[in-house]
Amino acid sequence: MNRTDTPVTVIGLGLMGQALAGAFLKAGHPTTVWNRTTAKADGLVARGARLAPTVGDAVRAGSLTLICVTDYQAVRELFGTGDIELDGTTLVNLTSGDSAQARETARWAEQRGARYLDGAVMAVPPAIGTPEAVILHSGPQAYFDAHKPTLDALGTVTHVGADHGLASLYDVAGLAMMWSVLNAWLQGTALLRTAGVDAATYAPFAQRIAAGVADWLPGYAEQIDSGSFPAEVSALETDARAMAHLIEESETVGVNAELPKLFKAMADRSIAAGHGGEQYPVLIEEFSRPGPGDD
Repeated sequence: MNRTDTPVTVIGLGLMGQALAGAFLKAGHPTTVWNRTTAKADGLVARGARLAPTVGDAVRAGSLTLICVTDYQAVRELFGTGDIELDGTTLVNLTSGDSAQARETARWAEQRGARYLDGAVMAVPPAIGTPEAVILHSGPQAYFDAHKPTLDALGTVTHVGADHGLASLYDVAGLAMMWSVLNAWLQGTALLRTAGVDAATYAPFAQRIAAGVADWLPGYAEQIDSGSFPAEVSALETDARAMAHLIEESETVGVNAELPKLFKAMADRSIAAGHGGEQYPVLIEEFSRPGPGDD
C-alpha cells in the first residue's frame, strides 16, 4: 500500500510540473512547490500545497524533490547557489535532456551529496496520476526502491537501469518509434488519398499492419542480440525491390517519396556490404553507424 504521508517537493510548475504536484496532492502527500513565477502555484496552493519562498526552502521541506524545468542548464542554475544544501537529499530530475546531460548532472548532484535519479515522462500532463502515464527512472536501484511507493502516485513508474542516461535514451527511442509509425501512416494516407480513400477509412487497416509488425519485434530482437540474421521470412534484397515499388508508386501519383527513398538507401548500402540474403534486422548495422554527412 502506498504511504501517503511522505512529504514531497516539486520544483518547476509548467503544465507537467503542475500535473506532477497535483497527483501528489490527490494521493494525500504533503506537497511543497516552487516556481520562478509564483502565480503558477495559485491553483495548487488552493488545493493544499505549500509555496516555498526559495528553492532551498522547497528542498528542505520534502524527503523527495522532483525537478521539472526547461532544461538541464536551468537545473544547475537553480541548484548552483551555495546556500542550497543537497547533502542527503533525493533528487528525481524529470527535465527533458539527453543521456550525456543526465550522466553529467548525476555526477554533479552526487558531488553535492545528493541521491540522484534521472527520469523521463512518457505521457502528456492530463495522464499524470493514471496508469497510462509511464515514467521511467534510471540510477541506483536502491534509490528508486526507497521512493517507489511515493512515485507510484504519478502513474506507472519503472526503473530501467543503474546508468543515469538510460531514461533519456529510452525516451528518444520511444520518440523514434512514435514518429516512424506516424510518418509511415502519413505516407500511406497520402497515397490512398490520391484514389479518394480518406484517412479515417485507412486508419483501421493501418492499425492492423502496425500491430502485426509489432509482433515481429521479439523475434527480430533475438536475431540482433545473437548477431545472426537468417532470412526466415524475407531476404533484404526482396524487401528492397518492394521499396522500389513504393518509390515508383509515390512518384507516379505525385506523393512525396523522400521517406521510402531513405528506406531504400539504407537497404542498398547493406546489400552492397553483402547482406542482401539476410533478414531485415541486419539493417541494425546501418543504424549503428553515423549516416552520410554526419560528423
